[in-house]
Amino acid sequence: MTREDLYAHADAFLAALAIRDAVSLPWAEDPVFTENNVQLAIGDGIWNTIDKVEPGYDLKTADPATGQVGWIGHVVEGPDTSVMCLRLAIADGRIAEAEIIVCRPHELGPFPQIDLDRRPRAIMLADVPEGQRSSREEMIRLADGYFETLELNDGTLHTEFTDDCDRIENGLQTTNTHIDGYPIAAMGTADQFRLGQYKYDDRLRDRRFPLVDEDKGIVMAAGFIDHSGSLTDITWTDGSKHKSIFHYPHSFVLLELFKIVGGKIAAVEAVFVTVPYNMVSPWVAPQPYVVR
Repeated sequence: MTREDLYAHADAFLAALAIRDAVSLPWAEDPVFTENNVQLAIGDGIWNTIDKVEPGYDLKTADPATGQVGWIGHVVEGPDTSVMCLRLAIADGRIAEAEIIVCRPHELGPFPQIDLDRRPRAIMLADVPEGQRSSREEMIRLADGYFETLELNDGTLHTEFTDDCDRIENGLQTTNTHIDGYPIAAMGTADQFRLGQYKYDDRLRDRRFPLVDEDKGIVMAAGFIDHSGSLTDITWTDGSKHKSIFHYPHSFVLLELFKIVGGKIAAVEAVFVTVPYNMVSPWVAPQPYVVR
């Protein structure tokens, strides 16, 4: 299956979604469809509420070797515009898996950030030059290293970043920018991690790396960030004292893109939503939870 074939499947899915017509799509015999980590019947969930797929933001990535295709863009439900990430697995020309994370305006904090004039960054759309590409295994290692760095963040980096690596979360750039009340946003991705500001993350579990786009250097990863809420007072690696922004148990479920250039993470783009604490994934076997 070619990249063009996979992109066509994504476009057909989004076109059918926009008109609430799940029946017209070529589903496999026993497909799995999830929305925000809940397995639903085909045609349920956002299929009942969507009014439009906004055409402006169209970030696609594909893995012809495994038949996976991903998309990040905007969807409209009634008065609300949201950021959505889609993953499809295609087998024998049919949709075997459809995974959606949609961050609606009711999410915690400043998320999502909706700017309909925004377009995908050039770095996310570009092919990686042959000499700067990494193997599939190395790309997954670097993405998993990001998760290792984030889990119980102590200032140690377990992956590599380019100096200009920026992160976008639910449409909001959170590095090398200005965010009122969040001065650390002025720092780069690596420097934020070196401060150990994410110590309140208890674990990053159920990690999956279903899509590796070797031409574009993109890994699509999935997982959960669990917050027990037990750590309220945090000391960063520079000695400064801070309060955790989380004070009750909950989890984030995420789909995240990592752009790999020259053996380093050069850009990050994530879509995530809040779910019940320690929520089980429909995509992986349950794991025992060890309280740290």
